[in-house]
Amino acid sequence: MDVPQHWDKAYQARNEDELTWFEDVPEVSLRLVRRHLPRGGAVIDVGGGASRLVDHLLGEEPAAITVLDLSAEALGITRARLGARAADVALIVADVCVWTPDRAYDVWHDRAVFHFLTDPADQRRYLETLRASLRPGGVAIIATFDLAGPERCSNLPVQRYSPETLSARLEGLMPGVLAPVHAEHHAHRTPKGNVQNFQISIFQKRETPA
Repeated sequence: MDVPQHWDKAYQARNEDELTWFEDVPEVSLRLVRRHLPRGGAVIDVGGGASRLVDHLLGEEPAAITVLDLSAEALGITRARLGARAADVALIVADVCVWTPDRAYDVWHDRAVFHFLTDPADQRRYLETLRASLRPGGVAIIATFDLAGPERCSNLPVQRYSPETLSARLEGLMPGVLAPVHAEHHAHRTPKGNVQNFQISIFQKRETPA
């Protein structure tokens, strides 16, 4: 499967506000990023696509905002929506599993990328990118479908997690790098009114590996 093409078609098939993952105001993500992003810090929204998280963060003057996504179509929607403000954001079309960052970030935000990675080799590559991207002491916010969530999304299989099983998976693939800090559950209501259950886990990159 051509995965970038798959996501481009998903964004072409429906209006942005009809997609199951649409949030006019991504309240949970905003709350968690605001809690952990230092003043003047740098944040990357992995798989951010057409998410409106960036719109709200722009008003809070972080040092840098990066939105990374496989889909050029999704990032085109964001670029058009932001207009002149898009010049203040790095919009990068890339696969997080093979991307090389050119700076360090204080916060890594991933609302729903990791759960699409069902191959341990892809999961390991994702984590290598995370480790290269996040400064020591930085925070990773990783949301996935929880154990009661859907088994598929956008016609693709996903791996569901509890906070405990996600923490165990990350530790098994990248020992001693990320320390679990906090976890919570979130019931996302889609534009059609269906509920998708997420777990959201926060990890801190250790200053030195354990």
